[in-house]
Amino acid sequence: MAEQLYEARRTGVPVQPFTDADPTLGADEGYLIQQELVRLLLADGDRIVGHKVGLTSRPMQRMLGVDSPDFAPVLESTVYSDDAEVSAGAFIQPKIEAEIVFVLGSRLRGPGVTVSDARAAVAGVGASVEIVDSRVVDWRIRLADTIADLASSGAVARSSHLVPLSDVDTRLVGMVMSRDGELVDTGAGAAALGDPVGVVAWLANTLGARGVALEEGHLIMTGALHAAVPMAAGETYVAEFDRLGSITVRVVD
Repeated sequence: MAEQLYEARRTGVPVQPFTDADPTLGADEGYLIQQELVRLLLADGDRIVGHKVGLTSRPMQRMLGVDSPDFAPVLESTVYSDDAEVSAGAFIQPKIEAEIVFVLGSRLRGPGVTVSDARAAVAGVGASVEIVDSRVVDWRIRLADTIADLASSGAVARSSHLVPLSDVDTRLVGMVMSRDGELVDTGAGAAALGDPVGVVAWLANTLGARGVALEEGHLIMTGALHAAVPMAAGETYVAEFDRLGSITVRVVD
């Protein structure tokens, strides 16, 4: 299954949902597939520069029938800077969503990580967007499918401007997303598990149980603040965050 997803990323041809063939597949099997897929991608020379957490909003959890988030590593090859040009052809069925991103200033490893511990480990917080993509036909995903597919990650664009966490309550950060100057959606930091810093603590504890630590300098994407928006070539997206600034992505052919 990992090899099928690897080939889908290479060729742009999506696979059928694994859970159609085997409805018994769950989160544990999804993470085993993800682990093997990551091994294949790292063998190509990529490297892990952070993690993303998905399914942090209650509506998304209800849609997939789960009560907790999922996660996947962020790979260096998928990270873009502000005002980047991103090729629509690099994805199969992309959507874009605004998120709050943290950069860690020190190593963080669970279990037992509290929100206060997570706050102390954060070097700064900034504006970002994630391009989600599915290597599964028509986004027909159940939980195991999306977990296996790197939590449906496509790419990340992040601002280089970081704000000290002591200067902002990320629960209260408002966000406005626009496409070609027209309002698309709005959101607030509390959409991410009620507190984006709590997402960092959850991730540290969840990965710690698997023997993995969050490393100094890693990016932590904390989940969408609004419904993902389908994107296409020729469009420009701007996500403006209160206190954090903005992030722009230009989608090209």
